[in-house]
Amino acid sequence: MKNLLSRKQHNAKLTALDFLKYIGPGFLVTIGFIDPGNWAANVSAGSAYGYSILWVITLSTFLLIFLQHNAAHLGIVTGYCLSEAANIYLKPWISKPIIYSAMGASISTALAEILGSSIALQMLFKIPMRIGMVLVSVFIVVMLFTNSYKKLERWIIGFVSLIGISFIIELCFVHVKWNNVLVSSAIPSFPKGSMLLIMSVLGAVVMPGNLFLHSEVIQSRQWNTENEHVKEKYLKFEFMDTIFSMLAGWAINCAIIIIAAATFFTSKIQVTELSQAHEMLEPLLGNTASAIFAIALLLSGIASCITAGMSGGSIFTGLYRECYDISDNHTKAGVLITIIPALIISFLISDPLKGLIYSQMLLSIQLPFTIFLQIYLTSSKKVMGKYRNSKLNLVFLWITGIVISALNILLFISTIVK
Repeated sequence: MKNLLSRKQHNAKLTALDFLKYIGPGFLVTIGFIDPGNWAANVSAGSAYGYSILWVITLSTFLLIFLQHNAAHLGIVTGYCLSEAANIYLKPWISKPIIYSAMGASISTALAEILGSSIALQMLFKIPMRIGMVLVSVFIVVMLFTNSYKKLERWIIGFVSLIGISFIIELCFVHVKWNNVLVSSAIPSFPKGSMLLIMSVLGAVVMPGNLFLHSEVIQSRQWNTENEHVKEKYLKFEFMDTIFSMLAGWAINCAIIIIAAATFFTSKIQVTELSQAHEMLEPLLGNTASAIFAIALLLSGIASCITAGMSGGSIFTGLYRECYDISDNHTKAGVLITIIPALIISFLISDPLKGLIYSQMLLSIQLPFTIFLQIYLTSSKKVMGKYRNSKLNLVFLWITGIVISALNILLFISTIVK
């Protein structure tokens, strides 16, 4: 009896260790949830409406978990990323336009990250924007070309950890009304004039590239999916990894709004640009808080640009029915096709804020196609077999897809009209 109990405890420990080894794919996606575009929206929301829009972060994280979990299931069950599956199971006249537009979305994402990173370099070292753009782009390409999945996961986990620590330190500088934070995080409110920001925060949280990327990187563990027991175990691990990683992103996004609310909203200062937030933090909280804000922004921009390059590489190799492999020429081409055009376009943009807005507009146009492509594939018995979406999951996926798509379309229209 004692030996049996010992064996059960040993198995439990092994399972826990297996999960710890498994953590990583979710963080590669999470960093896109805390990119400079999200920072800009969160700072604006916190400075204009205080804590009252925190519930949007909670709702958007819930929707994000569900969609990313669904995309990851495709990768585990089929062994294909979203791009590969589209090429295999759909006719070319359907799959090709979606994949080409997804490549455009990855370029647009990389554009926003290059701009955000160069803004941070200017804040910290007074480096001119264009020089900063080149430095960031070169660094990203070198990182992607010289690191494996496993190493990139470690880098990203390190970046996310440092960003989290930065905001824990930032929170120590401000007086936070935690009772208001808890209430606002759970109970929806719609302050006058807040709908555009609510749409921006909620509608832009899901990025096309991240759905493609999650279905790809989830396969990096190279488990034996022919074994049903192993497959079932990793499906559970994936869900835990996704929840754990997305909650880290939720906490960081909430922290940005909380700091903006406690600093700018209480001082009646409306902030619309990241550089403005950095400049205003210095007289209000001191040099240290201002520098930590800029460092965290730089880490966020670099890390999310790395994942944008990975997304582009994954999407492009899917056209050849191949998986992401940085030693393969197709993957390298996909990375360069993502980063180089983003750098060129960034040189043509005189106003970084407008660049961020335009990049989000392009994502808003493409996102519905990716979401509904994913729903179709994961609901197909031919593609997923017994692991296809249940009727309940399918209903919720359609509701989620329609809500997010509608918000993105409305955001696009409102931006054009404005």
